[in-house]
Amino acid sequence: MAVHFNHTIVHSADREDEATFFTDMFGLPPAVEFGHFLVAHLADQASIDFTQTSGDIDALHLAFLVSEDEFTAIHGRIVERGLDHWADPAQKRPGEINHHDGGRGVYFTSPSGHFLEAITRPYGGGEPG
Repeated sequence: MAVHFNHTIVHSADREDEATFFTDMFGLPPAVEFGHFLVAHLADQASIDFTQTSGDIDALHLAFLVSEDEFTAIHGRIVERGLDHWADPAQKRPGEINHHDGGRGVYFTSPSGHFLEAITRPYGGGEPG
């Protein structure tokens, strides 16, 4: 039996802001309403479901495998918006990208403080995005 990722729920200070930031940054269609969620659809029938939270938010690290062209667009939006970004999860290489496994990668934060990552190759030498 194969196991496929379907969705995760992301708690947000403002679900509209969070969903719009995410879909804009990753070049996705706008999120759609489903119950009390705003759902951003990804490839392979997976989704990120944004919900509003009034309390403290535990930051998540969400990494996404993207194509080279998508990475170029995402990184361009990061730079265009003047967002802090890093080549590493420890945030010791600000304003840079990494080139692990012959690909490119970048880390940046969402409005609710979630740590987002875009990579063009899976770490460990997997197939490109």
